[in-house]
Amino acid sequence: MLKKKTKILFKMFYIYHKAAYDPLIDQFQNDPQYDVALSLTHEVNRTFGVFAKDRSRSYLEHFEKEGYRVSDEKEHFDIVVVPDTVNESLYGRTLLCLLWHGITFTKTVIYRRLKNHRPHKYMVFVEGDYSEKKFKESGCLYNSEIYKVGYPKMDPYFWDNHFDRELILSSLGLDPTKPTVLFAPTYKPTCVYDVKDAIFKATKDFNLIIKLHHYAWIGRFARHSQHKIFERRLPQYSHAVVIPKDQYNILPLMYAADTLVSEASGAVTEFLATGKIGVIYNLDHESLKHTDGEFLLTNDNRKFLKNSFVHVSNPDELREGIEKALNSTEEMFQAAKRERDTYFFKLDGKASERTKAEIERLYNEGTHFNLVE
Repeated sequence: MLKKKTKILFKMFYIYHKAAYDPLIDQFQNDPQYDVALSLTHEVNRTFGVFAKDRSRSYLEHFEKEGYRVSDEKEHFDIVVVPDTVNESLYGRTLLCLLWHGITFTKTVIYRRLKNHRPHKYMVFVEGDYSEKKFKESGCLYNSEIYKVGYPKMDPYFWDNHFDRELILSSLGLDPTKPTVLFAPTYKPTCVYDVKDAIFKATKDFNLIIKLHHYAWIGRFARHSQHKIFERRLPQYSHAVVIPKDQYNILPLMYAADTLVSEASGAVTEFLATGKIGVIYNLDHESLKHTDGEFLLTNDNRKFLKNSFVHVSNPDELREGIEKALNSTEEMFQAAKRERDTYFFKLDGKASERTKAEIERLYNEGTHFNLVE
């Protein structure tokens, strides 16, 4: 008699969440003990904040063509991996694993979400000691538990011969012989409106890759103007490209880039993991608060990575900051190494393996299932 497969669901709200999952999905897909399914539930484009067009189905059809099984979630799963907090009652008695869709400690939103979802029980997977410490200090865990595994999203970056810089840049119509700047702002708080012209002028001798946050494209949480202001300027600047929304994975762009410019995006910390030096655009920390008065960022970005990354405070400083990052000192690289050790556990390309092993252990113990109200 064939052993029944363990059913695992990778739930996504938005297509960009898949970047955090891809290495772990592959781990389970390649194990015949598992029946793996994907779902996508929030991928809606909004115009004027009112008119909505659901894109979820088209993405799911694409997944099916790639060989994945997709689910409408009208079935029970033994294990559910989520990129954010969810309506736990929909999944019943299951092992509920929270693999956040980015770096966990840069913004306070994850702590607020978990506090609002008590008393449910999430198995939360984090990047390193610092993230574990911040979760425990936040008081948000209650019944949830923390497991330090590293950062699965970054695994492919450390695999031998997985990316080809020349191929990536050539496919974007850029010159592989030039230094490459990756501009990856977040949607809120953002430097988009401050540097909309300066970023093009500061990179005129380089390649410029503009990778905006997913929300900048869908008209939710951010205005469509965030992508339109760059698209409108592109015809004037042959050295620049804007990455379309459907190209959700930033890792190939980080591999091809020589430096990064951002402000409060998790991409800053991800770029730290690459061993390269980036540029941080300073924001006024005191003004960056949620409606409840809590800060949006866990760290003042004017001080974050202050010894390794270059900090600039206005658009006129961008060019000098980029050049300084491209010609980083040994002291900056040594500081970056210390900070990588602080924020990341084992950047060895095996975080997804450790995450899978931990999920299996928790499931087999059978004592960590979600508490159903």
